[in-house]
Amino acid sequence: MHDSIAVAMSGGVDSSVAAWLLRQQGEQAVGVTMRLFVPEDLAPGQREQCHILEDLQDARTVAGQLGIPHHTLDLSGLFREQVMEPFVQAYEQGRTPNPCVTCNRTIKFGALLEVAGQLGCGRLATGHYARTERDTGSGRVLLKRAVHPEKDQSYVLWSLSQAQLERVCFPLGGLSKEGIRDIAEVRALALENGFGNARKRDSQDICFVPDGDYAAFLCHHTGRTYSPGPFCDPEGRVLGVHEGIIHYTVGQRRGLKVSSNQGRLYVKELCPQENRVILSDNQALFHRGLTGKELNLIPTERLDRPIRVQARIRYRMTPQPAWLEQTGPDTCRVTFDQPQRAITPGQSVVFYDGPLVVGGAVILKEED
Repeated sequence: MHDSIAVAMSGGVDSSVAAWLLRQQGEQAVGVTMRLFVPEDLAPGQREQCHILEDLQDARTVAGQLGIPHHTLDLSGLFREQVMEPFVQAYEQGRTPNPCVTCNRTIKFGALLEVAGQLGCGRLATGHYARTERDTGSGRVLLKRAVHPEKDQSYVLWSLSQAQLERVCFPLGGLSKEGIRDIAEVRALALENGFGNARKRDSQDICFVPDGDYAAFLCHHTGRTYSPGPFCDPEGRVLGVHEGIIHYTVGQRRGLKVSSNQGRLYVKELCPQENRVILSDNQALFHRGLTGKELNLIPTERLDRPIRVQARIRYRMTPQPAWLEQTGPDTCRVTFDQPQRAITPGQSVVFYDGPLVVGGAVILKEED
């Protein structure tokens, strides 16, 4: 007899097939679906693209087809406090946050893990494409990239603690192009089993900003308007007027509405205290290093010396060779072999050693 395992069922294809795979393995699964917000939390133009009630029904229906219990959990208050509010504050402070990383640490593998225990489930499975593995030498649980690189989601899981990794399971992480069940077959399995969500498209945007219009969400959430201010070049010369600092992120070119004899301009830096946006040419966006905070290391507790890693500063970029040095209890410095473009405060830098996730941190600032 296996211990019960909770399955986070979002109503999407991946989590539904993850639940199916666990049932095929003889696991005693319990479906759990989180209600993280209500349509009224979104900006008016975004509500039509919010399908949380439909997603809840899809999860409940699939659980019924699999013959497993299903529970709906209202975590909206905690989600607002732990994810939405920090997201808003970061944008107002000129940073570009990744709320999925925060949600995974505090909600999906935080509050949901706790509720899973209350339901009698010692473990939690999700539809993420990643892998865990026990290191026999250190006894620590390792996090690894998914076998299928195009589906890998380890970038948003770097902040999980050992206590969390001890209890999580990713049934889809081992699927590969060459495997018996490849990625294309995930949808085929859903169709084969008559899941009503089998043709539902994968979600691409942040769940509470379904159309990608972060500024609209921020204005609705805070009830505030954000004042225009000057576009300046790195020397402080005024080039034009911006629409409010929340509309911009480092590296952005589109929507600036500024002309210059210097050629194309890009956002180089956000200065919320002065309500200024610094613009530059593309070359000025490249930097050799960065500093990070909230450092989380997975194979070890701390680093006693700099180590070689491949570092990724954006979700879909190819990891780049770099040196990683721990500079304090939860701070680090990263020095790349080659300058990297648009290192963005608030985003995550994630470190790899081949398929192994060494850890990650939140970017503080770029360095040269």
